[in-house]
Amino acid sequence: MAELSAKYQDFLRRRAEIMEQGGEAAVAKQHKEGKLTARERIEYFFDPGTFTEIGTFVKHRTTEFGMDKKKVPAEGVVCGYGTVNGRMVMVGAEDYTAMAGTFGEYHGKKFANAIDMAKEMGIPFFGLNDSGGARLQEGMDTLEAYAWLFRSQNLASGIIPQIALLLGPCLGGQAYHPVMQDFVIQSRNHGYMGIAGPAFVKAQLGIEISLEDLCGVQAHAVKSGCTHIVGGDDKDCLDLAKKLLDYLPQNNMEKPARKDTGDDPNRLVPELDGFIPEETFMPYDMHDVINKIVDNGEFFEIMEDYAKNAIIGFARFDGRSTGIVAAQPNWMGAVIDCDTSDKIARFVRFCDLFNIPLVNLHDTPAYMIGPDQEHKGILRHGAKMLYAYIDATVPKVSIMMRKSFAGAYLGMCCKDTGADIVYAWPEATLTIVGAKTAASVIFAKEIRNAEDPAAKQAEREKEYSDTFENPYHAAARGYVDDVILPSETRKKICASLAMLENKNPARPWRKYSNINM
Repeated sequence: MAELSAKYQDFLRRRAEIMEQGGEAAVAKQHKEGKLTARERIEYFFDPGTFTEIGTFVKHRTTEFGMDKKKVPAEGVVCGYGTVNGRMVMVGAEDYTAMAGTFGEYHGKKFANAIDMAKEMGIPFFGLNDSGGARLQEGMDTLEAYAWLFRSQNLASGIIPQIALLLGPCLGGQAYHPVMQDFVIQSRNHGYMGIAGPAFVKAQLGIEISLEDLCGVQAHAVKSGCTHIVGGDDKDCLDLAKKLLDYLPQNNMEKPARKDTGDDPNRLVPELDGFIPEETFMPYDMHDVINKIVDNGEFFEIMEDYAKNAIIGFARFDGRSTGIVAAQPNWMGAVIDCDTSDKIARFVRFCDLFNIPLVNLHDTPAYMIGPDQEHKGILRHGAKMLYAYIDATVPKVSIMMRKSFAGAYLGMCCKDTGADIVYAWPEATLTIVGAKTAASVIFAKEIRNAEDPAAKQAEREKEYSDTFENPYHAAARGYVDDVILPSETRKKICASLAMLENKNPARPWRKYSNINM
């Protein structure tokens, strides 16, 4: 083999320096903390031999504050494309070993360019976040780079799926990067996301707080709702990202791939007959119902630990990727509050953007009342569900299982807030309010003046209940398409989604609805 020329030797030397990332000591420190490096994460995530890097030799141009002597391999972020389980995707993986993965001008430029390319090619984008924050040495150039990134993300939103993985710290303005993507997967071990770290909080507010308490999993998966999925170490988070990708299309012009799951679409579920208590106040776990009706009992839940009075996630019906929105009676009685409204509305809008049909399982008494929720804006938040469902043009099937009262009946997708097909179980009670409340209002004077007010109250309650607290009054008006046995639920959903496969409603032109924020 001929000896390489000086130019080739120079190329190999330069590339080798970049592939070493932040150097042996920095890589060792990353491993000691239980984290993979950016390049190791990419190697694990992509199908073997398919990753192609872009922007490998990009470097900063800053000379102030000693930056003229600072080498930052690949500008602290590895970008490129390849296949994941045979699907072409784009990635931007921050390299904490290279100047702590700090976000500077060309770091941001690489990130933004990768998202732009993903949008133009119609492929999903994955951001692997692990960064010490803004590179303050670059001043306004760093600040402007955030604008490039956020603009690229926003313009790609609704065109391609965008998924963020928090595999290390993500602090400062940079924390808006994952939050602006469609889904955030946070490592329980190492993922942190905050608008300011503990040092800034102490300096500005005088509050002492740990990084974990300020912006760890408990902060965002349970309290704030910024995190959608919680994973363990790097590999577990990357595996979860692959699993999520399986339910999504490449872009908004496609439907998710239909798969042969081997589960008979006509399968009956006899154990559902009589499964839920007829007494509307008795709780049960809605997961048990979901697992029985979806293909092979496989359900990928989203936001599992936030606003637990509702369940959202992905499953398949006869191989079709489907979004599920379900009430959860064993948590706060499945009442809908501000957080639940936000959780459901954004999920519905995501499914609509990416051609994923929706199945809605009703068993909820109402929107939450009282001063706490009223002052937090339950009217504004609750309206988001109405906007989301009415705007959505994907197939929507609703199952009235038990309670579906008042505003919750409307907000959870009834016939005239967007459902294409509505089924009800014999146990279903569909009405504007419960019999006790209705009797107390309608017959208040009569009850008050009766010889035996308690007996008259009970009489009128029974009368109202017999008339309205059943599925047949709604079915008589056409608000329910059919009353079915619970055991038929899976079969009916599969048949409905097959019928709605090519749904194509006509809507007048507009930019978008002015949804309450």
